[in-house]
Amino acid sequence: MMVSDEKYQKHGVFDDLTRYSNFYDTLGHSVFPFVSVGTKSLGNIDSYLFSSIQGTLLSIQTILRDGRINDAYALLRKYYDSAIIHVYTGLYLEDNVSIQNFIVEKIDNWLKGKEQLPEYRVMSQYIRNTARVTPITSLLHADDRYKLLRNRCNNHTHYNFYKNVLLNDGEIFLKDRLKVLQQFSNDLRDIVILHLSYIFFEKPHYMMASDHVDYLECGSKPPADSEYWVAPFVQEIFDATVKKHRPDIAAAIKQSTNMHLA
Repeated sequence: MMVSDEKYQKHGVFDDLTRYSNFYDTLGHSVFPFVSVGTKSLGNIDSYLFSSIQGTLLSIQTILRDGRINDAYALLRKYYDSAIIHVYTGLYLEDNVSIQNFIVEKIDNWLKGKEQLPEYRVMSQYIRNTARVTPITSLLHADDRYKLLRNRCNNHTHYNFYKNVLLNDGEIFLKDRLKVLQQFSNDLRDIVILHLSYIFFEKPHYMMASDHVDYLECGSKPPADSEYWVAPFVQEIFDATVKKHRPDIAAAIKQSTNMHLA
């Protein structure tokens, strides 16, 4: 399989990357008005995390087009780290903010460049130990898919096998190139599902459509329950990604929220 082959260039992963990056772009804009309680930030810190993830996904799309699957996996690990960072910081802020502790120093210092966040293993374990997201954590880690996914990312990042070296050369023929690309596509989708599952479960207000606020800004009374309406772009990715590929997680999210997810 050559990178120039039609089956490679028309693989579904490229459309998926466009869809995922567009989602993060729209989400970043829609959540900006929500204040990041526990920090001195005037804007929503998640908004910039989402726009950074969007940039990473666009970078992955560009280098995959050139056949550099090895580099793409290194960036996929960066995306995985970004998702864990986002979930961890959200949970840590919620756990530690109070009237007596209005500013959470660990996160606020990270924002100011004064302090690093813990390493990946520490953040991941913190998420696993947080009781309020246990329903999602239990489903995500019911099998070893994320352990194997992380291992694949590390193998590519550190050239643990010579085949990883070859997968960064788009000029040579590789019999299993399309198979590896499909595995990459599956791994990408699983990280998206992990991140969206925690977002929708932990921060259901991030799913909110703009209608409620639009009515208020126009000086009109919002329709009843409009604060629970789900934005169309959220419903779309929920249906196409979470509900389609992890109906168990979709059911858990719908059971936990007042938002009107279809």
